[in-house]
Amino acid sequence: MVNNLLGDKIKELRLSFNMSQVELSQKLGVTKQCVSNWENDNIVPSVDMLINISKFFKVTTDYLLELTDSDSVSLKGLSDKEKAHIKMLIDDLKNK
Repeated sequence: MVNNLLGDKIKELRLSFNMSQVELSQKLGVTKQCVSNWENDNIVPSVDMLINISKFFKVTTDYLLELTDSDSVSLKGLSDKEKAHIKMLIDDLKNK
């Protein structure tokens, strides 16, 4: 059974990206009503759409479905220097 907080997680991620439902719907190629229905737990995104949402927000599907509380960011394709810079930014944010 899909956690009924999936809609909350999508909304939380959308707001953290400072996006409206319309903006997210355009990025994902769905209607605004579709995003609204997900966030209100009226409908559940398809498996394919869950994958698209996770890729868009750079989180795992497990994180979306709250099977884990660990969110992650893929550093794949970045140089060692770029990875080091991101790690420094994360450390700076943790120390605030």
